[in-house]
Amino acid sequence: MNANANVTVQRFAIGDIAVSKIIDVVEPTSPRFLFVDRTRDDFDPHLDWLQPHFVTDKRNMLLSIHSFVVRTPHHTILVDTCVGDHKEGLSFPQWNGRQGDYLRNLAAAGLTPEDIDFVFCTHMHVDHTGWNTRLLDGRWVPTFANATYLFDRGEWEAWQDHPGESEQAVLAQNIKPIIEANQVEWVDGAWEIDDAVRLLPTPGHTPGHCSVELTSRGQRAVITGDMMIHPVQIAEPDWQQLADEDKAMAVATRKRFIDQTCDNDILVLGTHFNTPTAVRIVSKGGACRIRY
Repeated sequence: MNANANVTVQRFAIGDIAVSKIIDVVEPTSPRFLFVDRTRDDFDPHLDWLQPHFVTDKRNMLLSIHSFVVRTPHHTILVDTCVGDHKEGLSFPQWNGRQGDYLRNLAAAGLTPEDIDFVFCTHMHVDHTGWNTRLLDGRWVPTFANATYLFDRGEWEAWQDHPGESEQAVLAQNIKPIIEANQVEWVDGAWEIDDAVRLLPTPGHTPGHCSVELTSRGQRAVITGDMMIHPVQIAEPDWQQLADEDKAMAVATRKRFIDQTCDNDILVLGTHFNTPTAVRIVSKGGACRIRY
């Protein structure tokens, strides 16, 4: 299911920060595809708050692949760039050679690629780097021509020599053209984009994975990246993701984040959370769940 018809741009406010969600793909997905040793039956204790937005009536997960555009008084920042168009050699066949509505959805939010000042990818997986580039006259060129792309140096060093063919395809199409265009600023987890936006190291899914923290006028929000992919992991942080490179570290990172966030009125902007996307983590009956 591609979210390309009658798209509604979701907008969120954190003090003086305006955030827009730009959709690339929405897909129903079996838990077997995402989690270690989990089936549809494992959702049953949580269906009262997961349905209808996050789990279908057939108990497939609804996963959204989207960017967040963060507009502060100083900068316009794009966080994660989804799958992209015309890519080849990817490990997910449905994403090869696709032509979606991402740029039209960006325009629906009142933006052009030239409006973006910074691009930050929470990590370098295929569904977080795709629109870094677009195909122009047979060459991969930066989509956001005026932007500085912030690449985590540790993440790059961990992935550039990865033996997998699909990973190398991602690097060749989505990452290396940005480096060759001299649009990269190399950062680490301590980077602050401006006084309202900073990186929040959340390792485990990948070595250099970072979430993004937004703070303005006493309000706080966190863009998760793949620290957690589905809201069920708020109640079940031990559910391991198949794609986590260090599964034990990913679980520990997720638990720490939930402990620090639960009942603290922090807006959680889930990078793969289907609409309504923005949630707060609250406690109920000795466990955590979401409120939106």
